[in-house]
Amino acid sequence: MNTIFNRFRNLDAYPKVHKEFYNRTITGGVITVVSTIVICFLKGELCLIPNNTNTETKLLVDTSRGETLDINFDVTFPYVRCSLLSLDAMDITGEQHRNIRHNILKKRIDAHGNVVAMMQDGIGAPKIQMPLQIHGGRLGYDEEYCGSCYGADGNCCNSCEEVQEAYNKKEWALPENLDLFDQCQREGYVQRIKDEEGEGCNIHGSLQINKVAGDFHFAIGKSILNHSTSSFLVDLLALRDNNHFNISHQINKFSFGAQYPGLVNPLDDDDAKWVQGPVHGHGIYQYFIKVVPTIYEYVTGHVIYSNQYSVTEHFTNTTEQGSVPGVFFSYDISPIKVIFKESHTPLLHFLTNICAIIGGVFTVAGILDSSIYYGQRKIMKKVELGKYR
Repeated sequence: MNTIFNRFRNLDAYPKVHKEFYNRTITGGVITVVSTIVICFLKGELCLIPNNTNTETKLLVDTSRGETLDINFDVTFPYVRCSLLSLDAMDITGEQHRNIRHNILKKRIDAHGNVVAMMQDGIGAPKIQMPLQIHGGRLGYDEEYCGSCYGADGNCCNSCEEVQEAYNKKEWALPENLDLFDQCQREGYVQRIKDEEGEGCNIHGSLQINKVAGDFHFAIGKSILNHSTSSFLVDLLALRDNNHFNISHQINKFSFGAQYPGLVNPLDDDDAKWVQGPVHGHGIYQYFIKVVPTIYEYVTGHVIYSNQYSVTEHFTNTTEQGSVPGVFFSYDISPIKVIFKESHTPLLHFLTNICAIIGGVFTVAGILDSSIYYGQRKIMKKVELGKYR
């Protein structure tokens, strides 16, 4: 039995030194204290990693169908009045959304960027005070309101904008004074636009559209549908004055879907970048966007369906072409989706990291202590021999 114990004793990689032969130094004590502090700090950092998790990344072909795409935006136009700014969307299937107002909020801003007023998109609700009916008489107490389209349409035109749209569908010229229309006069349409002279507009909100390639744009004026399937932009009192051509803008926020850890949106306002065209900013600014479907799975099981994107930009000066200025976002969907999945760090991996920290720090500390100790001894011997004075 003693032979077996002696064999194990010979395998001891950590031979012990008798206490009487220890040589403790002040330098060694300082290094020990510093090493202990470093070990505690590194262990604390390791334990403070959020939920002690790591994230795995996978790339797969996106086989999903029939999904929708959420677009969140916040854009400031310092030289365009809110009443003259419109938003339209169209996708590759031909589905169109003109003069989008749902989930859209506009803020009138002054020349210094201060908010003057907030308004839902549109000019506002009409003041029903005995309005003119389609039959030519005034609204009676027992009648339902149906405003005249003044020959442009046989249906009802209950607002100034509906009258203008009816005229444009007929391709009729609008009068110089829109107050000639009963609806425009009651709504104070022209005066509302004049009140916004010299103001800008901040528009923010969200769109939910089909998950297919398409585009949406902000433009001066509003979009109407012609007799064909195409849509075009028409003048809305703005295009008679070149001062309203300035489509300079700042993108404060732009994302496709919800936020998740680590998501970077290239068009968000990190550098407060203002975009201006030449002269009065008259032109078409285009953003070509590639959208990458992304899924983020938390370690708790919660899943976020979102998107990343990359973007390139292009500006076209249309001063001489007569085109309506605007800001266009053309997007395409990538066939590859990215999946980020959080997972707990295995306990064995965690323990391995702890051992690596302790062993590494003590090894480096030991080398440092030995170098200082033996360096001091050599210097002291040379001093004793008179080599150093």
